[in-house]
Amino acid sequence: MENVSTRMIKEIVNEDFRTAAVFEKYSIDFCCGGKKPLEAACREQGVDVAEVLADLSDLDRVAPARDGARYMEWELDLLAQYIVQNHHQYLRRAIPTLLAHTQKIASVHGKNHPELLSIAEQFEAIANELNAHMMKEERMLFPYISALAAARRDGTTPPRPPFQTIRNPIAMMESEHQSAGDGTAFIRNASKGFALPADACTTYRVTYQELEEFERDLHQHVHLENNILFPKAIELEAALLG
Repeated sequence: MENVSTRMIKEIVNEDFRTAAVFEKYSIDFCCGGKKPLEAACREQGVDVAEVLADLSDLDRVAPARDGARYMEWELDLLAQYIVQNHHQYLRRAIPTLLAHTQKIASVHGKNHPELLSIAEQFEAIANELNAHMMKEERMLFPYISALAAARRDGTTPPRPPFQTIRNPIAMMESEHQSAGDGTAFIRNASKGFALPADACTTYRVTYQELEEFERDLHQHVHLENNILFPKAIELEAALLG
């Protein structure tokens, strides 16, 4: 893949969302850390860039890109709605279950595996932050983005936002994304990559599977916002309001 190593990770994922799975495999951050060249990200992770490029090249031989992943082409209100209906609803289902499971295995296995106490505490912090985060997006930021998209379609002027410019709430949302990403990275490191000990019970195993799925969904969720929705919304506001 010629010149791919010097391209920004977010650009690679924006063009073909299947590449996100490759970056997940090598623990390369494509959401909050997507604004850096692939070769730099590989160097930071101690990963051979040639090996990553080989896996990226294999994608087209394995399966064609799916039409459903053309997020770059979607209207911004549709993308915001998709994020709410898929990723926000996933979080609202997953968070209560994971709060219960992480606390349960910490209480049962914490004496022999003290990292579970830290994992339960960290997940509670992530849950509290994300619950408030989703509310701010759904009540304030996303309705304004939808108003911008509607104004462009209708040829009208959108209302002036109460936050002066969309850059202000976006900066806050991106900061909270980084915090949640740091939290899931802490959990991955504390669990040694979700490695199960010999005495892991069924709940222990299920919890680690759920935590890994949670991290994967969060990466995809944050990528759609940080690297597609937010930059396009900033651009659209500037075009409509100057």
